[in-house]
Amino acid sequence: MEIPVSLPCGLPNGLTRLLTNSPPYTFVRRGYFYFSRRVPSDLRSHYSCSRIVHGLRTRSPQRAKSLADVAAAQLDAYWTQIRLAQMDVPGMAFVKSRPKTIPLGLSRDVGQATEKPDDCPTMSDAVDLYLRLRGNGRPKTFAVDIRRAAGYLTQVAQDRPLSSYSRQDALALRDWLVVRGLAGSSVTRAFSNVNAVFNFAVSELALNITNPFRGVYHDRQAGVVIRKPIPVQDIKKVQRACRDLNDDMRWLIAIVSDTGMRLAEVAGLAREDLCDLDGPMPYLKVQRHPWRGLKTASSDRLVPLVGEALWGARQAYAQGDGSAFLFPRYNRAGTTSANSASAALNKWMGEYVPDGCTMHSFRHSMRDRLRAVQCPSDITDQIGGWARAGVGQGYGSGYPLEILHDWMVKVSEQGG
Repeated sequence: MEIPVSLPCGLPNGLTRLLTNSPPYTFVRRGYFYFSRRVPSDLRSHYSCSRIVHGLRTRSPQRAKSLADVAAAQLDAYWTQIRLAQMDVPGMAFVKSRPKTIPLGLSRDVGQATEKPDDCPTMSDAVDLYLRLRGNGRPKTFAVDIRRAAGYLTQVAQDRPLSSYSRQDALALRDWLVVRGLAGSSVTRAFSNVNAVFNFAVSELALNITNPFRGVYHDRQAGVVIRKPIPVQDIKKVQRACRDLNDDMRWLIAIVSDTGMRLAEVAGLAREDLCDLDGPMPYLKVQRHPWRGLKTASSDRLVPLVGEALWGARQAYAQGDGSAFLFPRYNRAGTTSANSASAALNKWMGEYVPDGCTMHSFRHSMRDRLRAVQCPSDITDQIGGWARAGVGQGYGSGYPLEILHDWMVKVSEQGG
């Protein structure tokens, strides 16, 4: 873990008093916890001081204990690597070529610098390779997520050759993510991305190394917030309020409420995406744009416009100010600002929906509303742009717009 050093390597006079109730390897100064660990005597030659001190930036004993445990585990692993590298191993006279360096350490502030093996890419090299070959046509968030996960690892264990990472690094990464307060689903996503990069590099470059990040246990449900659907009566309440205010933010909510589309999909609509608004079967196209990608291949689809979604689409289209965007407010910087839209709309909706419900809850509600009219699951998947369950469902062009429209009319007529 890279934690800024807040004190010199040796403790100043007057600061050596450790509180008796402090977690192991910590002391308190001015209310904040610090990590402190003496360098073993047999490794003193590798250091310019006898003690390592890091500021933990927390007043919480529980958080300090977790951070200190991770730091202590990292140092133990690194010191073990140094000792193994210095150990006399029987049979070394028969080895054709000895390793040039010891493995890289777990902290930038300790140990000696080592060289990068010529035949093994670093994690950053592997990320660049992965994004270059697998990132074509993916939304910008794809690269952001990959680089974020790799960044987590390099903060914990540096940007090192893939062959130098160990199971200890993987466990330290897990503990660090938990200490940071990431939910179980976010920890899962981070490890999935690190594994994807690692495995791809191993396969593509034919590396003879084992992935130490595979199969690391963590509590996948820790801190996970269950997304709640919005009850139909509350959806109607929101829709009435949208009609009363009748502005661009409310038109966007109206479209989401009766289509179940993702917020970013609606916020990034172009005017040309709306089709046949005054015809018998109005609909919109959900397609990729330079300013807004799509989450999955299944997201590219046609969505019938009925009920309040049709009202919102007509209002937004009629109020066009010459912009190519249906909602210029959220497309001013060349990229759809879905996060900005989410924050503003969720804040306004809080008055009308139960606690825990957000804009994304409309998507969960639409799934339930389609179930209520006994809509087949493969049609539901096509309407919502959800990933299709089986290989066979990926064949052909899917259901025609007429079929989708009929089911959405049933949802609208039955009120959910």
